[in-house]
Amino acid sequence: MTIRAVIFDVGGVISTSPFEAFTRYESANGLPEGLLRGLNATNPDSNAWARMERSEVDLPGFAALYEAEAAAAGHTIDGLAVLALLSGEMRPAMVEAVRRCHERLKTAFLTNNFGPGGGADRGDGPWNGLSEHVDVIVESSRVGLRKPDPAIYRLVCEELGVEPHEAVFLDDLGVNLKPARALGMTTIKVVDPDAALAELEAVVGFPLR
Repeated sequence: MTIRAVIFDVGGVISTSPFEAFTRYESANGLPEGLLRGLNATNPDSNAWARMERSEVDLPGFAALYEAEAAAAGHTIDGLAVLALLSGEMRPAMVEAVRRCHERLKTAFLTNNFGPGGGADRGDGPWNGLSEHVDVIVESSRVGLRKPDPAIYRLVCEELGVEPHEAVFLDDLGVNLKPARALGMTTIKVVDPDAALAELEAVVGFPLR
């Protein structure tokens, strides 16, 4: 097996998981633990979150839909306040891994995100200068597709100029890894970042730390 490309999810992989912030929000607002993740997992292809990440609704439209979903479940949330929880902190070891992978292999970010410009750009702002270490950035909000739709995995491979079996993909959600694996990608679930990096080192065959 020859690996020619490494594809990284962003939130929960390159940066800390927003789920930690979701739990804090729920606790601070007297909401059941897991409510926000539960809303996001209900009707996952057509709910407010999915529509936002495909740029089918604007942010105020998302907030209204998301708040209505919470109300239907018997709770009150502030949709825009939840969005503000998504900015995680960069993980230095993962940043270094991206840099080292880019020295030898093709690299990409594959992320579900939202908003004008996807809430990120290729400058040094939201990407924290990392765009120079990747060849391709595929954002759900720009392409109108989102993980786990198999089409978005085929798209990132096409843009990288590789076949799926030549790529390894890192994500923190099993639901996003399953279709990538079905297409032939090597997949790594990021729960413990150090363990994930060790697994990635074994796949690519060179040190990342």
